Amino acid sequence: MPSEQDVSDRLDAREIDGEPFGTITAALDDLAPGESLLLINTFEPVPLYGVLDERGFAHDATRVDEEEWHVEITNSTAE
Repeated sequence: MPSEQDVSDRLDAREIDGEPFGTITAALDDLAPGESLLLINTFEPVPLYGVLDERGFAHDATRVDEEEWHVEITNSTAE
């Protein structure tokens, strides 16, 4: 699991009212190459993985408990 110091930013999707996709993609747009975002969610966001791959982001998911997933998303694009 990523440590808090390894990530550039964090986004807790549990705190987003409504559909979180736009907020997540906006946060990804702010990541410079090599920077990471820790996404916290109530489920593994499998539908997001294809979008991440298409946009050049690597991801590593960890199930923290029954209702909490942490996904470290790293901007893998070249500068």
